[in-house]
Amino acid sequence: MMFYKTLNRIKALAFYKRSIFLVNPSFQLSFSLIVCSIIFISSLVYPIILMDFLTELMNRFPEIESNMKLAQTNLIVFLAVIQLIFISMVFIMFIFLTHKIAGPMQKLKNHLEKIRQGGPITPLFFRDGDHFHDVAEEVSLFLETVSFNQESDFQYIDEVAIYIENLVPIVPDDKKPVLNEISRRLMDIKSRYKESL
Repeated sequence: MMFYKTLNRIKALAFYKRSIFLVNPSFQLSFSLIVCSIIFISSLVYPIILMDFLTELMNRFPEIESNMKLAQTNLIVFLAVIQLIFISMVFIMFIFLTHKIAGPMQKLKNHLEKIRQGGPITPLFFRDGDHFHDVAEEVSLFLETVSFNQESDFQYIDEVAIYIENLVPIVPDDKKPVLNEISRRLMDIKSRYKESL
């Protein structure tokens, strides 16, 4: 039995490949744009310093001004193209990096949502290479504890139900509806949570 569980887990992990890189577009795009904006603004210092230097050279040596203006224009175009390529590479790199953060958080959200909607309480696993494996382990331990506590509570509910059944014959008739209501409520509680185990 344990062998089949392990085999199913391996199969589940083998098929769990995230092919959508924008798992949480608002987080991933805004984070990547903020980083690229900071890099772009900080990198504007160098062209400004370079342009000031070339302008100062043209002011000191007017005979090279025509050649320097052409070189200055070519340099601006070259720096703009390099900057565009660099910012694009950084943007794509941060989409991939944030994917390893947003993906696990999306999986955690979906996992908890399924349990909340009555699905089985199962361990949470993230892909290799994703961040926050310690969170997945902690959530799995938490869910295991909740499941264990529920089982203990259900055993106690069963004991209380048996105790109430034994009380029914000896209590006065006017108190029997109260005991029946308590028994019904205990079974409602048990059935509500039993589905998620």
